[in-house]
Amino acid sequence: MASVAVLSLVGAGAQADDHQGTGEKSFTGNGLWSHEMRDYALDALDSKNALSVAAIPLNGPGIEQFINADQAMSPGSIMKLITTYAALEILGPTYRWDTDFLTDGEMVGDTLKGNLYVRLGGDPKLTIERLWGTLRDLRNMGIARVDGNLVLDGTVFRVDGGFPQFNDNGDNPYAPFLVEPSAYLTNLNLLHFEVRADERGTQAWSTPQLQDVVIDNRVTSTAAGPCPSRHNFDWQPIFHEDQRVTVRVSGQIPKGCRTTTYLSLLPHEQYTAALVRSLLRDMGITIAGNNLIAGTPEDAHLLMQTTSPDLVTMVRDINKWSSNVMARQLLLTIGSENRLEGEKDDRVAGIRVIYNWLESKDINTAGMVIDNGAGLTRHGRISARQGAEILQRAWNSPYAADLMTSMPIIAMDGTMARRLRDTGMAGEGRIKTGYLENVRSIAGFTRDANNTTWAVVGMVNNDPAWNGQAVLDRVLYSLHFRPPTGTAISQANAGTQATTIQ
Repeated sequence: MASVAVLSLVGAGAQADDHQGTGEKSFTGNGLWSHEMRDYALDALDSKNALSVAAIPLNGPGIEQFINADQAMSPGSIMKLITTYAALEILGPTYRWDTDFLTDGEMVGDTLKGNLYVRLGGDPKLTIERLWGTLRDLRNMGIARVDGNLVLDGTVFRVDGGFPQFNDNGDNPYAPFLVEPSAYLTNLNLLHFEVRADERGTQAWSTPQLQDVVIDNRVTSTAAGPCPSRHNFDWQPIFHEDQRVTVRVSGQIPKGCRTTTYLSLLPHEQYTAALVRSLLRDMGITIAGNNLIAGTPEDAHLLMQTTSPDLVTMVRDINKWSSNVMARQLLLTIGSENRLEGEKDDRVAGIRVIYNWLESKDINTAGMVIDNGAGLTRHGRISARQGAEILQRAWNSPYAADLMTSMPIIAMDGTMARRLRDTGMAGEGRIKTGYLENVRSIAGFTRDANNTTWAVVGMVNNDPAWNGQAVLDRVLYSLHFRPPTGTAISQANAGTQATTIQ
């Protein structure tokens, strides 16, 4: 007899039951996958437009799913995936940043007679450890004194009038996630403060130890006991007219405990100059002159150089831990490396380059707003469909493995370390997360129970969005355990029935 094929879309909850050993299978379901997600989001968020999802199968059976997928949404930090993917293809995975130390003088005995120039290269993660290792070479050369000025050269970037302001809803304007990008960025512009209690009382210090920052320690020691949360301590910076800062810390801490916090308190130029001087001072090297901001003379000669890890390493730091300042620094680098004649702002140039790159991949960028490349903005916009199509292109990129390796692993590390634990999904996806006031988001690659990998983008824009994370976790959970697939029932002859997933 002629074969008969029946194709049905059976959403989440589809079951195949063998009726009394007859070999006949019936398929039941409670509606299309996207309808179930819509209903769940409506109950959780009390809005039919708050959730936007696009899910596309990449290498196996599955049916594309779209929920409000063409609606421009505020994406939060999932925007970093666009910036980092673009950087991998535009700059290349082996791209590195150089920071040069030069002089216009000469060495006489143990003295460098001339200025010490630091020609910064826009390195997103020029750490204190790397600076120490490089500056140590100056001491190894026998230099104990610089008879000139410390000159910082930040001409690598062009920024016209600063950056769009982000109005944070928190109460800490000195938080690490708010640090802005800069050619003068070193050590993420952060100070790490610590207080510890022992039999002597309490001791407070900062790393790095800068002469421009003083700690007023008012923390008292108590009897040994459970260590308190860091939120039990008040860190209050006091800014003085001479550009110095006093950090007053108060609270109570049991013996044997310590508390810690990170703050960004100084302008980038001041921080970097103070950091270089501090490291040199610890090595026994003094700088006689002042701190200056200027370009490096053409006749200056190189003394030392530090080169950053490659771009792949930087991308991993950006996406695993959602570093805003590193992502924004990366956007400036894309702009500076592709600057057109007459362009005065590398942020704007970087955005132009990324739009052109996306359009070369047939991505419709209509309605998309990149803004700063990190997602730390109220103005950024992207649709779920645009995001998923970008992930489709990334899946086929020569650098797909580099991008995927950078993304948090479900229930294991990064910003996904505490999500979807004890669900059987640990390690089953690599998902970048986003979080802003009234915004929750996910984007990345996840694998279903049939070993099909999906590109998935989900965004919740709602006031409030506190329940958005649970909704997006439900999207990932359902996509894994009850993926939307097409089921074909093929009857080759009157007595034989075979089932395959399309």
